[in-house]
Amino acid sequence: MKKNHLKLIAAALFIGTSFAIQSCSNNDDDDSIPKVNPVGIAQDPSNFKGDVPNGQVVTLDPTKVYKLTGAVMIKDGGKLVIPAGTRIEATGGTSSFITVEQGGQIFANGTASSPVIFTSPAATPGSWGGLVLCGRAPINKGTSATAEVGNATYGGTSTTDNSGSLTYVRVEYAGAIYTADKEFNGLSLFGVGNGTKIENVALVNGSDDGIEFFGGTVNVSNIVSINNEDDAFDWTEGWNGTATNIFAKRRSNGTGNRGIEADNNSNNHNASPRSNPTIKNATFIGATSGEADGIKLRVGTYASIDNVVLSGWTTGINMENDATVNYFNGGGKITNVKFDNITTKASAKLNTGTSVTVLANTYTENTSATGAGNGTSAPTWSSGWSSL
Repeated sequence: MKKNHLKLIAAALFIGTSFAIQSCSNNDDDDSIPKVNPVGIAQDPSNFKGDVPNGQVVTLDPTKVYKLTGAVMIKDGGKLVIPAGTRIEATGGTSSFITVEQGGQIFANGTASSPVIFTSPAATPGSWGGLVLCGRAPINKGTSATAEVGNATYGGTSTTDNSGSLTYVRVEYAGAIYTADKEFNGLSLFGVGNGTKIENVALVNGSDDGIEFFGGTVNVSNIVSINNEDDAFDWTEGWNGTATNIFAKRRSNGTGNRGIEADNNSNNHNASPRSNPTIKNATFIGATSGEADGIKLRVGTYASIDNVVLSGWTTGINMENDATVNYFNGGGKITNVKFDNITTKASAKLNTGTSVTVLANTYTENTSATGAGNGTSAPTWSSGWSSL
């Protein structure tokens, strides 16, 4: 009797285990897809707009397409998480944009094979407002200021401020020009701190600048800015960060502006903190017509620039205004430049408009300079996610 009793217990355990195994094997869920319980503005992908308030974490579902029908405002203490492979399509025109306010954070983290894509089904430059990050890092426009997009405050004293991360992100058909003083870019960085991570980001087919820095200390790497109708890479208001690996190309028909447009402060050329970034490993390709300057440095900006390929510009490096000219002219701050199909390698002009001679050691040439990594060709790091 005792042995039979033990056999019955063993049989019961075997049946229960088999049932559990069978139940698991019949589970149709794919564990490789993140499980998302939508909250807040993520609940209706067909009408994606509104606020992400303090204390709320909104995570998007990468298996869905989100229609950006208006403004998304990530408030102080709010977080928006956008997993790899997520696609957001702006359908609300220039009233559609995403703004990260001071203290808010965005985490849009794709992969080389599965980037996060912000685009518009209209496939026309200027179809929506783009991405805007507003941080608490220093600017020289004042202690704080108001961003052109979304009227959000930016600026402060926190050099290490953290607005989140953007990795393997492509922004298409963004940017809009309302007035001379109010413009949307593909990616606008207002007083963003160096605690923010921005790597492998492409700005494509925009109607204004690809990427613009308004002060701040944020560092960026692996930036693609192509076919935008204004400048590829722009800074002002005291940006002090680093940019490593930049590949920029203007449209073949000449539409577009400069490779770099660099300012300190147009109202006070010596305003502090002074724009003084480090630019390393960059390629800027122009066209046979259109804007003349590959790199325009003016109104008091400083910078250190190394390993640059400039191709297809009338003037490679154009320096303007006393403070900028006095810093760069003969200063050796621009090194290892390869000029390809450039009419005038460098020029300089003072506040009065008087042209001055560009001195020796203003720049050094290197015919072997690789720029972004592959000369005038697309760099290997841009493959598979940037549209190059």
